[in-house]
Amino acid sequence: MNMSVTRRAVNSLAVCAAAALAVGLATSLPASAQSDYPNQPITLIVPFAPGGASDFAARLLQPRLSEILGQQIVIENRDGAAGNVGMDFAARAKPDGYTLFLGNVGTVSINPSLFSSLRVKPLQDFIPISIVADTPGLLIANPQFPPNNVKELVEYVKARPGQVNFASPGTGSVNRLEMEAFRREAGLDMIHVPYKGGAGPATADVMGGHVSLMFVTISSGINHVKGGRLKALGVSTKERVSQLPDVATMTEQGFPKSVSSSWQGILAPAGTPQPIIDKLHAAIVEAMKDPTIKARMAEAGVSAVSSPSPADFKAYIQADADKWSAVIKDIGAKAD
Repeated sequence: MNMSVTRRAVNSLAVCAAAALAVGLATSLPASAQSDYPNQPITLIVPFAPGGASDFAARLLQPRLSEILGQQIVIENRDGAAGNVGMDFAARAKPDGYTLFLGNVGTVSINPSLFSSLRVKPLQDFIPISIVADTPGLLIANPQFPPNNVKELVEYVKARPGQVNFASPGTGSVNRLEMEAFRREAGLDMIHVPYKGGAGPATADVMGGHVSLMFVTISSGINHVKGGRLKALGVSTKERVSQLPDVATMTEQGFPKSVSSSWQGILAPAGTPQPIIDKLHAAIVEAMKDPTIKARMAEAGVSAVSSPSPADFKAYIQADADKWSAVIKDIGAKAD
């Protein structure tokens, strides 16, 4: 027997064995880390300042989710650039389940089509876990504005092309895009009046009669409607909302494409192991069943919801992003 050949064979087997051992160790260590997850506090990045809708959802969810997971959920507000600062930070965090991101319709579905320089590609850089909050849109008008429903609005605007204006809290806001989608579906010629500083200043000018109408979240407009300072022409849900049972949906009034909402959901950096994603999904689903969370959200006009699976949430985001991308392209909207 050729001894040099034998030695080469033995050495080859040794190298293969060592490689196999290394692979085994590499795969067993992450598995071990996953099995006792979580064993330290989890940071939830909220890409907006304290006090807003996303911060409200995060802080409402925080105690129950901490209880279920057995670790503290630490909320970290990283605002700036319409949520892009926080989203970029979260996307580049270590994918170990200890940094999560509370995304919303603006950051995840709208911003990628609005900001040409945005580095983050949400469905590539994140793994969607579950939606947690859903807030329908509400079409509101000044009480003195003649139309009282969507049919009357369409007739009124068509008789006055280019004369009726609508407000929004910014060029690329979901409020503006909801109106653009509706007016294209209805074939309306209207004037857009953008505002700075969120929906508050725009809503105030609708109440004051300086602008005729706008879309807002139901949580932003419901108290003004109930107080008679605004009137509601329609809601953007498939079914009527319990808080305003007498207000017909856009679908009921002949505009089935005008179904939209402002949502929040939890995502993890891409590469986060599937067992961790599954554990987080189960915890979120359980948390969203909590009666206190559901009641507090309902008081604010928000629905406490969860996704059947991470795959369902991913599909939801994709459909939402495709819808708003088409509207943005159609109107040529750019970031403010």
